[in-house]
Amino acid sequence: MKPTALVIGAGIGGIATAARLAKNGYDVTVLEKESTPGGRCNQIVRDGHRFDIGPTLFLMPEVWEETFASLGEKMSDHLDLRRIDPTYKVHFDDGLRLELTSDIGEMQRQLEAVDKSAFTGFLSYLAEGAKHYKISLEKFVGRNFYNIFEYFSPANLPLIFNLKALQKHYANTGRFFKDERLKAAFTFQNMYLGLSPYDAPATYSLLQYTELAEGVWYPMGGMYAAIQALVNIAERLGVKFVHNSPVRKLHVEGSKVIGAETFDGKTYSADIFIGNADLPHIYKELLPDAQEAKKLDGKLFTCSTIMFYWGVDKQYPQIAHHNVFLGGDYKASFDQIFEDHTLPEVPSFYVHAPARTDPAAAPKGQDTLYVLVPVGHLDARSEQDWDALVNRAREAVFARLAKEMGVADLKGHIKFEVVYQPKDWKSRFNLEKGAAFGLSHNFWQVGYLRPQNRHKKYKNLYFAGASTHPGTGLPIVLLSARLTTERILKEKGTITVQKMVKPSLNPA
Repeated sequence: MKPTALVIGAGIGGIATAARLAKNGYDVTVLEKESTPGGRCNQIVRDGHRFDIGPTLFLMPEVWEETFASLGEKMSDHLDLRRIDPTYKVHFDDGLRLELTSDIGEMQRQLEAVDKSAFTGFLSYLAEGAKHYKISLEKFVGRNFYNIFEYFSPANLPLIFNLKALQKHYANTGRFFKDERLKAAFTFQNMYLGLSPYDAPATYSLLQYTELAEGVWYPMGGMYAAIQALVNIAERLGVKFVHNSPVRKLHVEGSKVIGAETFDGKTYSADIFIGNADLPHIYKELLPDAQEAKKLDGKLFTCSTIMFYWGVDKQYPQIAHHNVFLGGDYKASFDQIFEDHTLPEVPSFYVHAPARTDPAAAPKGQDTLYVLVPVGHLDARSEQDWDALVNRAREAVFARLAKEMGVADLKGHIKFEVVYQPKDWKSRFNLEKGAAFGLSHNFWQVGYLRPQNRHKKYKNLYFAGASTHPGTGLPIVLLSARLTTERILKEKGTITVQKMVKPSLNPA
């Protein structure tokens, strides 16, 4: 008889873990709160407009390819990937514009126009990012740590220093760039992880390396096409998805979880349980350990976001696929997000226009615009008027698009608007404090020091997702699914560890 597994949550980590377990002989059921799978990587489809709700960047393709390969599939059979280059257009409020691109000659021209020494610094910065990426993936992010001595082993300690894990990203960038705007252009990517570059480890120079060297990609059909592909594979492997089934409580007995009770009163039993809901939510709401939940509550959380999804009855070709608008005092804006937990006085923001690459994302002659404005997470000590902050964020976006891109009539062409703000992230996705990226990443919250992917007391309860090891971001959550599966198979007596495969991608 097959061993049984119950996965709580059909985010990408839950889907990938379920598929891997099914491939390794488990009978797997997934309970999902929503009517469709995907979690934060879901989509909105309305009046011919298609929006990805959360992630819009397809990064680290080798990690994705390994996931498909581990399930006996080729990624290229399921996804039509297009390389986005320039990766972004970055706008500064003093009028400077940069197009970040893998075209080295073009980067040289742009950077030397700002500062004659900047291109040399850029090449050194990329070289450091390449080193950080390789070491991180092989020695830290891509493996399990079963005890603290493995993590702080004589072999690993020098690597922690090589990765500059104790140095801050923004300060370290000053070794390569003198111009403050260039420092901002090569550190804002920390916001994908919900981090401030003033707090993030310098290790995260690897982000810029992956974008420019390995590429920023877009799956035709949107990021949700990747979710649909993995769900289809999982179902073919026998995984059963049960939607509209939020879990109310986990029943425990001694050192085991014995059942998951849904709000409609059903109880599901299994040999092992995998929590893919936000880890702090599981500890706080589903388990009886109030003390453990309190400890997690005291950890650092990532920021939140205000999101605008606009269906527009006109095209704005001047808005590129990925656009970043950096504004105001860079440090003050991060302090307002991460210390005051509010909207900065001068908000920075990101605009995604998928129809530039995928015309099916909008009706002909129209546009689908996604706007992300970073804000602080919910803070019980300082209640915010989120409706007022949403209105201020919206007006700030309109003003900058009009001033810098000539998009002066956008307000009159919006057919409909969908808004997400921190309270929505909390209520819809059970993200504690409305922190859109889960638990933060600093030296004390990475590797073995991050919440582990198996519960300390309940030995058949595992975790996969952004708030457990190794961390947040879609490709990293896919690694989480691999590591959690490896741990389950190792601890339950069978293991098939797949080596990372190299991608065979060509820009379309």
